[in-house]
Amino acid sequence: MDMQTPDWVRDAIFYQIFPDRFAKSPRVRKPSGLDPWGAPPTHLGYQGGDLVGVVEHLDHLESLGVDAIYFTPIFQSASNHRYHTHDYERVDPMLGGDAALRMLLDAAHDRGMKVVLDGVFNHASRGFFPFHDILENGEKSAYLDWFQIHGFPLNAYDHEAEPRYGAWWNLHALPKFEIRTPAVRDYLLGVARKWVDFGIDGWRLDVANEIDDDDFWREFRRVVRAGNPDAYIVGEVWHDARRWLGGDMWDAVMNYLFTRACIAFFIGENVDRSELARTSFRTLDPIGAPAFRAAIEKVEGLYRPEVVAVQMNLLGSHDLSRFLTLARGDESALRLATLFQMTYTGAPSIYYGDEIGMTGGHDPANRGAFPWDRPESWNRPLLDHFRDLIRLRRSSVALRRGGLDWIRAEGDAIAYLRHTPEEVALVVINTGLRECELALASPRLAAVASLRDTVSGETHAVESSTVRGAVRVAARSGRIFVSRTVDA
Repeated sequence: MDMQTPDWVRDAIFYQIFPDRFAKSPRVRKPSGLDPWGAPPTHLGYQGGDLVGVVEHLDHLESLGVDAIYFTPIFQSASNHRYHTHDYERVDPMLGGDAALRMLLDAAHDRGMKVVLDGVFNHASRGFFPFHDILENGEKSAYLDWFQIHGFPLNAYDHEAEPRYGAWWNLHALPKFEIRTPAVRDYLLGVARKWVDFGIDGWRLDVANEIDDDDFWREFRRVVRAGNPDAYIVGEVWHDARRWLGGDMWDAVMNYLFTRACIAFFIGENVDRSELARTSFRTLDPIGAPAFRAAIEKVEGLYRPEVVAVQMNLLGSHDLSRFLTLARGDESALRLATLFQMTYTGAPSIYYGDEIGMTGGHDPANRGAFPWDRPESWNRPLLDHFRDLIRLRRSSVALRRGGLDWIRAEGDAIAYLRHTPEEVALVVINTGLRECELALASPRLAAVASLRDTVSGETHAVESSTVRGAVRVAARSGRIFVSRTVDA
């Protein structure tokens, strides 16, 4: 059995891109009926972002420190989010088509960046050719067993009537595949392998828990890994995902349990509950440091260490109100949460634009256009904060791959160590409104003679596994100390 998770993910910094809204290149021909770039986002309107535009802005991602990109769907569709797939074997022409993906993969790989695509294998769309054949030919269609047909008429466009076929969340536009049909399995597995052979580095699997067939996912893993032994397979699951993470199906999940804990602790009582209620979290109680530690340790305890090391740890996505909006504009909450994200185990994932302070409520407001044309609107100090944290993570083997030991989790403050035989990193975060002073000790600290603050350069001596003198942390801030071990 292939139990291994891809080694490269342990060092990866992901960046999630919603293609219609990230960047628009004049080199890609577009239809005439686009909304203006930067217009208030809508459920139906297109703003014309494309993959060539991403290529033209890879400098931004490289300067940020990103080395892996996750794209929401890019295949031909009649929706701006492209989760309503018309053709799984063709990149949407509005995004530049297959040639644009080839250009993107070549340019990204030349910079050492990986590319992960979104696979929507639970459901298709009314425009997908087998379902369209059923619409045209009814009971005489050759594709009846591709979907869960309950009777005719299908009511596919009659929203006043129930769809007479299985549909995701009972939405008429999203007919659900009958995954037990061999032809369906063969088709979807062929799609998975085609794009791996084209050069992608992995798949993110949309609503993957709703394909209730573990044998399909086992075969999916075999097919994908046969094409690329280092391909990353990450599912979208918002809850306990142990069923799929035993080593024979997926490598990891989008770690929404991590996200939930970060919102509860770093935003806390200031969370915008009207926005929260529109997310899949719905309700969430603020928590202090002890409960945050317990929540994080509970998530860690669900999975094998190999899985924890490659979880996609996110603070935002296209399915959540933006973190700054949830925090009612409290920038310190995003700064602290990002500090934790970048010093914690697993692969951090940044939702496009969060690094420059983009805001937006729940779908579609969280899918605004990146303001390349308005650089004056960028939050430059916040962008520097992201860059500094990513640079530090990339320079520290302890922060990327080290073990994790908690030292303190009391009141509003947490402190923990990341450690390897060569390096120790101490992270201290104070979410409170007042400065705190912490006495810190751990047997792991016996490996270092002193600890150096990565920002101020201040040094604390370490004696008998104890930091000499209290460590002061200003209100709503954090500190990171990194030192080589005495035996390194």
